[in-house]
Amino acid sequence: MSQLPKQPAEVSVPTSADVARLAGVSRATVSYVLNNNATVRISEPTRRRVREAALQLGYVPHAAARSLRAGHSRMVLLPSGHIPAGPLHEYFFEELQSGLRRLDYTVVQYGSVGLTADEAATAWAELRPVAVVVPPGIALTPHGTGILTRSGAKAVITLGPDPVAGAHGLVMDQRQVGASAVEHLVARGRRHIGVVMPQEPGRSPFSEPRLTGARRAAEPVGARVCPLPLRYEEESAHQLAARWPELGLDAVFAYNDEYAMLLMRSLQDAGVAVPADTAVIGADDLLIGRLLRPRLSTVRMELAMPQPLAETIDRMVQHPGGPPFHHDLLRTSAVHRESS
Repeated sequence: MSQLPKQPAEVSVPTSADVARLAGVSRATVSYVLNNNATVRISEPTRRRVREAALQLGYVPHAAARSLRAGHSRMVLLPSGHIPAGPLHEYFFEELQSGLRRLDYTVVQYGSVGLTADEAATAWAELRPVAVVVPPGIALTPHGTGILTRSGAKAVITLGPDPVAGAHGLVMDQRQVGASAVEHLVARGRRHIGVVMPQEPGRSPFSEPRLTGARRAAEPVGARVCPLPLRYEEESAHQLAARWPELGLDAVFAYNDEYAMLLMRSLQDAGVAVPADTAVIGADDLLIGRLLRPRLSTVRMELAMPQPLAETIDRMVQHPGGPPFHHDLLRTSAVHRESS
């Protein structure tokens, strides 16, 4: 006769009462210490004793219970999708997450690939976050903003080229990147300018506005702008470089430094002199671009916030209900080096 596998004995989950007994304090003191409540004076030796007892028992505060006591969760949701990883965005999100953790928020990343804008907002709302920070490349509609605020989100913030009605907006206008690159090339006497349009998924929310900015900068001086589809592959770059004489271009803004390095190598292999025949400029100001020969010109990008975003989110959570704010976050400047 077959026997069912032996079931493991039920694991006893440590409680705050267990921590209180081991530390020799009240349950209220345990709550104050482990929830970082600064309104009650508790000596440092007592705080240390409570933390050591919790560590010894493996006790973890119950997030849902804490949310019920506070009237809201401490979860800040960061949706993720086909977002190109760049040094500026990586730095921004690292600073945001570390700042939120210091303020005792739980940061949760949520995959949104395959969902429509309103489906994604509904899925986020099911988690009852206290705040949602929507990065560039992920759609949010006014209807989705309403879903989130009605579910209890006290701050809905978008990062992108355009604000969304009902949400706070940190505007990262990618048109400035294209404009800065082309203004630099025009100032160097270039009038026939290619603009690389990456063919990889998730780039269009960045590349399309950069092309728009490039065209706006070229128009007043009568410069020509030619979009150049390019995959991030050597073969694609070689094919584009082989067509260069027929394109009649004397400069190229290559979307970012990585595409610029890829294309510049292929141009040189095809006998196109940089910058004598064609000037090249990228964006992001990567260190490796300065190690090339010729050194790569680039567009440097910086983020200008009146105060850290984590502190702004915390203020909105503590004092909800203010009107949506919109802040122009992106600052750009062209850096001239040998390639242009």
